[in-house]
Amino acid sequence: MSDQIIVTVSGVDKVGIVAGVTAVLAQYEVNIEDIKQTLMQGHFVMFMLCNIEKSKFSFKEIKEALTSKGLEMGMEIWVQKKEIFDNMHKI
Repeated sequence: MSDQIIVTVSGVDKVGIVAGVTAVLAQYEVNIEDIKQTLMQGHFVMFMLCNIEKSKFSFKEIKEALTSKGLEMGMEIWVQKKEIFDNMHKI
């Protein structure tokens, strides 16, 4: 089973989005392996491939912390295990 997760962040662009999300990831000992972000007509979208292998926290705890941070920032944050994400996007 993979220890990789996909974190998707979406919402109206504003200062501090990347800092807020990455601070939670650091606090929960999650390693960011790849990150992509873009602005689409003032709408911020970011995808991160992360690894939770060395985190002492569970997937559920990490997901809840990120979801809570999203609410606090007025952003939508989705967290999925990479293998589930991959299966959902197979053609």
